[in-house]
Amino acid sequence: MEPIKLTYHVEGGDLIGAGEASSKMKMALKKLDLPQETIRRAAICMYEGEINMVIHADGGRAEVEIAMDHITIRMIDSGPGIPDVEQAMEEGFSTAGEIARDLGFGAGMGLPNMKRYSDEMKIDTTLGVGTTVTMRFNL
Repeated sequence: MEPIKLTYHVEGGDLIGAGEASSKMKMALKKLDLPQETIRRAAICMYEGEINMVIHADGGRAEVEIAMDHITIRMIDSGPGIPDVEQAMEEGFSTAGEIARDLGFGAGMGLPNMKRYSDEMKIDTTLGVGTTVTMRFNL
């Protein structure tokens, strides 16, 4: 079977629409009758990535590839990059602005949750160019 590829656009600054891409991906994975626990973990990770792109990077895109034995999600943005990945991985660390925090976002759990719920996670970031977070979920 050829891998199934899905792409979702994430609008920067749209805290109201944030989560649409992860909801659409979750529905697609359910239609493929994949394991419920894997769908749950993938949806959590994609949602966290979406929120990060909305708040920090003026949007981007999510690429989802579903293969026989795994799902790969790539969250790709052309934002400012992450100056200190190690610090960004610390639970509770956040650079979110006041508006995002007032709306309940920016608690500093995005990247830690993405790592916790994925089977593998890799962050490629370049200051002034952008960030790609690649996550794998084994089936």
